[in-house]
Amino acid sequence: MTPDLPSAPPENAAGTDPALQPVFVLVRPQMGENIGAAARAMLNFGLERLRLVDPRDGWPNPRAVAMASGAAGRVLDHAGVFPDVAGAVGDCDYVFATTARDRELTRPVVTAERAMEQARAMAAEGRRVAVLFGPERTGLENDDVVRANALISIPVNPGFPSLNLGQAVLLTAYEWRRQTVAVPAERMEFGRSEYATRIEVEKLADHYEAELDAAGFFFPETKAAGMKLNLRALWGRMTLTRAEVQTFHGMLRQILRRRG
Repeated sequence: MTPDLPSAPPENAAGTDPALQPVFVLVRPQMGENIGAAARAMLNFGLERLRLVDPRDGWPNPRAVAMASGAAGRVLDHAGVFPDVAGAVGDCDYVFATTARDRELTRPVVTAERAMEQARAMAAEGRRVAVLFGPERTGLENDDVVRANALISIPVNPGFPSLNLGQAVLLTAYEWRRQTVAVPAERMEFGRSEYATRIEVEKLADHYEAELDAAGFFFPETKAAGMKLNLRALWGRMTLTRAEVQTFHGMLRQILRRRG
């Protein structure tokens, strides 16, 4: 049996000791490519603990290494290989099992989001968590599922519920990442610029107002004040970068230059 962790692994990008990360257990995986895809998805979201139960094509598997790309050294090289599920989760305190089928078992059924929220809380208490993923064609058997404390159900199309093994791992790993790394729901990507200051926007408004006034835009006289106020309100509502302010100045100068 190979160890599933290096002797002294560094902390991962999520700031969580890898020894307390959830263990992802692939039960009787059939294709090396899917094992590699699962490993790659795990490392994408900061997970490194992988265990394999009785892989059909044996282990190690060169196809898994090829598919894992950069995740081979970080995940596959330290994957534990076990003959059965009992051995794979024997050192764990809590086990989730992913399933797309209804089971005649009394178990809590949670979303992947809720499962990883619970996993994070248990990891913070020093408890070890495992997540079982079934073989590609059949999924987990009831003999596997009975070893789980709770079931993870992903809300897929009931008319086509089957997920590729790599996809199921990716969705669950993504939810773990969301629970361990603060990511804003929305952010502005500035490239090489930054927000314009209010004075820069005011000067832009002055520039346009002066040239429009010279061109006779504010007509008739009785409506000029209201028209200028509306334009000032328009500029005020716009969230402009400094590069955009310069572009607007340049556009107006070029128009005037061509007219001159």
